[in-house]
Amino acid sequence: MRLMQAALVGVLVLGFAACQKKQTRPDEQGATSPGGGVSTTGVDGSTTGQGASDMQTAQQRALAALKTRSVIYFDYDSSEIRSEYLEVVAAHAAYLAKYPNARVRLEGHTDERGSREYNIGLGERRAQAVRRALQLQGATEAQIATVSYGEERPAVAGGEEAAHAQNRRVELVHAP
Repeated sequence: MRLMQAALVGVLVLGFAACQKKQTRPDEQGATSPGGGVSTTGVDGSTTGQGASDMQTAQQRALAALKTRSVIYFDYDSSEIRSEYLEVVAAHAAYLAKYPNARVRLEGHTDERGSREYNIGLGERRAQAVRRALQLQGATEAQIATVSYGEERPAVAGGEEAAHAQNRRVELVHAP
């Protein structure tokens, strides 16, 4: 547990460091955009002073990048987020913090071992662990929903360990 807490603190520190304001050169400040308005470039490459459709496009691009990293895998009978997935959680948290209108559903899953009731509970504990990590890094409670499917929706069929490992997961499903 202490290792997870230490890792989360480390991720938070890195997250805050990444959020620092970008230094701009004097010739970049107050640059005129093609529309004649003033535009400045942010850390992520987006510009302020954009129209609503430009912001939606930037949000859609950011969401598309997240979709390639939207599954967190767990060890057997565990709801502790493995250190290799802390960066994935941080990326999703940063997205949710930047776009307050964004929503995510955390879907908890387990492998087929254990009773149905136990697996529903374990899937929920996994989803709640990811929820807590997202909230610690800037996401709000209103942005996050959780559901546990237990063993009911396996990603891979089969009774061998390789299949079990792929079924012990939380999927982060963002609303369109």
